[in-house]
Amino acid sequence: MALILYGGSVSPFVRKVRVVLAEKGVEYTLVPVNPFQPSPEFLGVSPLKKMPAFVDTSLPPPNSLADSSVICDYIEHKYPSPPFYPQEPYARARALWFEEYADSQMAANIVRPFFFERIIKKLIGQQADETICETAKAKHLPEVCAYLEKELGAGEYFVSNTFSIADIAVGTMLVNLHHSGESVDASRWPKLAAFAERITARASFKALIDEETPFVQNIRDAA
Repeated sequence: MALILYGGSVSPFVRKVRVVLAEKGVEYTLVPVNPFQPSPEFLGVSPLKKMPAFVDTSLPPPNSLADSSVICDYIEHKYPSPPFYPQEPYARARALWFEEYADSQMAANIVRPFFFERIIKKLIGQQADETICETAKAKHLPEVCAYLEKELGAGEYFVSNTFSIADIAVGTMLVNLHHSGESVDASRWPKLAAFAERITARASFKALIDEETPFVQNIRDAA
């Protein structure tokens, strides 16, 4: 296949790209990456040594990209249907804002404390620091959920009540929250909890979650 995506399947950033590709019906090859022992091939296409990296072999070199947002933007322009970036200027900017919020604030305040402590550390044989998780659950998770609850308003999606990159970016971070044994409290943030249910029920998300869950569960169940 012409498109090659490098990265681990449980990375929220890799999942973001995979959902975009799935929603657009674009075929690609996933090359798994061990972040602790990355291959020379991966390092050759990822200057920041971060996942994901991407190569379009239909193009002559240089034909690689890094960073999930850059990759998604490229896919959007190469395969414009269905569109996930609004055309109206403010709506587009707002979609980009939620993508950035997910990639930065949600990644730092949800994925880092919960997923890294409970899954990644266990995977590499280290003990989780639950005090980090407790702090995140008391402070950072409520801040994120309250903001997203407010921004959803009366709509089902974050921008123009239409499924977009904003929903994909936020949704992929919520998947990692769930993998970590946490969830959005429906009694406190009912709109966001309903959003999480809708997003993870989409075929593009569900297929990946079904693929990832046994791996994550085995880590969580390990002694």
